[in-house]
Amino acid sequence: MTGSLFESPAFHFLKIMRGPSRVRYAYAITGALLLGGTAIAITSPNVGAQTAQNEGLQAAAPAGAPASLADMVEKLQPAVVNISTKQRVAVQNPFAGTPFGDLFGQAPGGRPQTRQAQSLGSGFLISADGYIVTNNHVVSAGAEGATVDSITVTLTNKEEYTAKLVGRDPATDLAVLKIDAKKPLPFVKFGDSTKARVGDWVVAIGNPFALSGTVTAGIISAVHRSTGGGYEKFIQTDASINQGNSGGPMFDMRGNVIGINSQILSPSGGNVGIGFAIPSEQAAPIVATLRQGQSVKRGYLGVQISPLGEDLADSLGLAKNRGEFVQGVEPGKGADKAGIKAGDVIVSVNGQEVNPDQNLSSIVASQPIGSKVPIVLMRNGQRQTVTAVVGERPSEEELSSFAPQQDEDFSQQDSNPGQAAQQSLGISAIPLTPGIIRQLGVAADTRGVVITAVDGSTDAGAKGLRRGDVIISANNRPITSQAELDAQVKAVAAQNRNAILLQVLRRGQQPIFLPVRLRDK
Repeated sequence: MTGSLFESPAFHFLKIMRGPSRVRYAYAITGALLLGGTAIAITSPNVGAQTAQNEGLQAAAPAGAPASLADMVEKLQPAVVNISTKQRVAVQNPFAGTPFGDLFGQAPGGRPQTRQAQSLGSGFLISADGYIVTNNHVVSAGAEGATVDSITVTLTNKEEYTAKLVGRDPATDLAVLKIDAKKPLPFVKFGDSTKARVGDWVVAIGNPFALSGTVTAGIISAVHRSTGGGYEKFIQTDASINQGNSGGPMFDMRGNVIGINSQILSPSGGNVGIGFAIPSEQAAPIVATLRQGQSVKRGYLGVQISPLGEDLADSLGLAKNRGEFVQGVEPGKGADKAGIKAGDVIVSVNGQEVNPDQNLSSIVASQPIGSKVPIVLMRNGQRQTVTAVVGERPSEEELSSFAPQQDEDFSQQDSNPGQAAQQSLGISAIPLTPGIIRQLGVAADTRGVVITAVDGSTDAGAKGLRRGDVIISANNRPITSQAELDAQVKAVAAQNRNAILLQVLRRGQQPIFLPVRLRDK
């Protein structure tokens, strides 16, 4: 999620002003109609016994919900705050590098021009001395090259304070601020999100579209919901969450914070009933660490992983979404020392099952650094257990040097599809020779077959395989000829599997495992 998703720089109201005489006139007309209706009701014998449809009605509260949330909200609302930032954004010179570059205005002293920007979000007090929790993107620069000049916190009584950023954790989108007040401030406590169930009632309070103190209610739609990140397991809710709700609290019916509103899923940018909150079980320990001025440390094994989706599971003959596939192992790290290899499927860590609701990254990240954990994995269809020592996760910059880079040209088809052999894969390949190895620029000791043509109508073509790619293994067996490749395809088909696992090497990249579906007979 980016900072621009929730924090709109401005929100405008359209106010239609009417003169005082017209307002009084409207009220007078309304009063006359009411009096007339009363007179008819009294004098008409046919309607005198009738009453209004809503006379004396009181709707029963849904099971498990109070008849009104007013008392609870009245106590909670003072602890919810509005957060705004003032930012400076460097203005790019559109004529830079041209003869007109000097015509573009500059600030005094020859400094580049800047423009002001702002962000709006929500937060909540967690202590009487002014510690505040919010989202990291609420208090971060919203554009490349922007800097945050100041952070302002506004309480429900309109008191404003300049806030200090105590700490932030971009990986979980959390931040802690501190304001100094001359009196104790109202605050709220974290609850236990592990007890939250789908269907439970929740209340969100925040600052949507700069409408401070807005209260919405709904139910929990899902738990352990992932939206594509490494550590996340959001609470999904249909309580209205909009731009500006970021960083605001989600309360259970006891008034405890069980989530921090963070994201929405919406094609329009407004609420469509799909909002996400960071659960308190994940947020509370991180907030405690940041509050002490410390950085968040996470466990690390040193593996590059892929979800075990349908194609990949089919190529391995395993059930989908039960475990995660190891694409690569970083030398010298915990996984390497434990004997974990590329092609393994990790199914559990320290007794915790790896699945879409509890991914490998989040499980490992929560393990104490230096601890020894048992890891259950599948290798060539056999179940094994190894023990690994958990290391400390490096910075994101260090990790990027290990992960293979995406090749923007990967989906380009640069061979003639008509030359591809008519096999189940639609791939033609020849053995590697020293001359081909030099042409491809791969390591001299590389063993495999090089693809000469791919049928673009097959899954191999759709997955981006192309001329010049090297197939190192198929079905976890080394491949050195087209015949060996064909033999493994036949072996997979004989097992009634619809996909084969290929290990593919491309110049300048780490080898990757790629599941490829067989052509329908």
